Amino acid sequence: MSDEEDLEDFEPDQDDLDKEDDEKETEEWEDYRKEGEEFSEEWLPTPLTEAVVKEGLSLLCKTGSGLAHAYVKLEVKERDLTDISLLRSYIHLRYVDISENHLTDLSPLNYLTHLLWLKADSNQLRSVQLNELPYLQIASFAYNQIIDTEGIAHPRLRSLDLKGNRIQMVTGLDPQKLNSLHTLELRGNQLKSTLGINLPKLKNLYLAQNMLKKVEGLENLTNLTTLHLRDNQIETLSGFSKEMKSLQYLNLRGNMVTDLTELAKLRDLPKLRALVLLDNPCADETDYRQEALVQIAHLERLDKDFFEEEEQAEAEEIRQRLKEEREQEAEQEHSLDLDQAPM
Repeated sequence: MSDEEDLEDFEPDQDDLDKEDDEKETEEWEDYRKEGEEFSEEWLPTPLTEAVVKEGLSLLCKTGSGLAHAYVKLEVKERDLTDISLLRSYIHLRYVDISENHLTDLSPLNYLTHLLWLKADSNQLRSVQLNELPYLQIASFAYNQIIDTEGIAHPRLRSLDLKGNRIQMVTGLDPQKLNSLHTLELRGNQLKSTLGINLPKLKNLYLAQNMLKKVEGLENLTNLTTLHLRDNQIETLSGFSKEMKSLQYLNLRGNMVTDLTELAKLRDLPKLRALVLLDNPCADETDYRQEALVQIAHLERLDKDFFEEEEQAEAEEIRQRLKEEREQEAEQEHSLDLDQAPM
């Protein structure tokens, strides 16, 4: 199996975040956080042993030279591990799952320079700082106690999962070093700002269940197609730039958008086709669907329903009428200016 082989079969389990949101997204990250606050007991030292490694190894492959073979996949979930120092000697590992343990230190992974896929969910990690791993493509650190995004500089990293942590601000994500990253998962953190996510190659960004009040600093995300902002505290739709020319799906469910005229700030998103605004105050307005389509002519779906031809035709008539009214007002103002001009 080559380092460039497709990793789909080894990707961490995730919710299908592109499907319709009929129910509230799970609150498991909150339960995990509460559990961590309630139980502060010291775990008994439980280092990784050769016996446990032997049980967890699989997937025999050729090594880099092609002259020998080694097991390249390791799964040691739910072993109460506190120390994985033994992994320093398993330099051929490419797929490692160390989830649901009590780990606080990942530094032994610095020796695994052939690593392609890493899952370290549900540990006691406060940081994900590692040396540059040249082949790492998928990394998941969900449901830990991580407080920042420093020390992530893996040139082939495609997908990074940091949901359910304690991150308040995104810092240290260098677009020059993370030029392959297309999916960033930050749901269920404590983010108060979207600043620091300056990653032009990013395609999917998940920021639901944070403490955001507005969108800012995302102007350079020209390849972003999917943006999830569900269950935040967003009141204004300022911050969406015409430079975000690839954005197709925007989920703002469960925010605090009150004024329907805010939707006009989304009309410069040329590819926006699907918008979710359920559970916002503006969604209770009687002309909610019509106003959304009037403001954003190219919108195809609002919440769970596609617009019918009749709705599109009616919205077009309203847009045309408003345009004529604005032109008449402009002509009247121009005439008034001429009348008042000095002879």
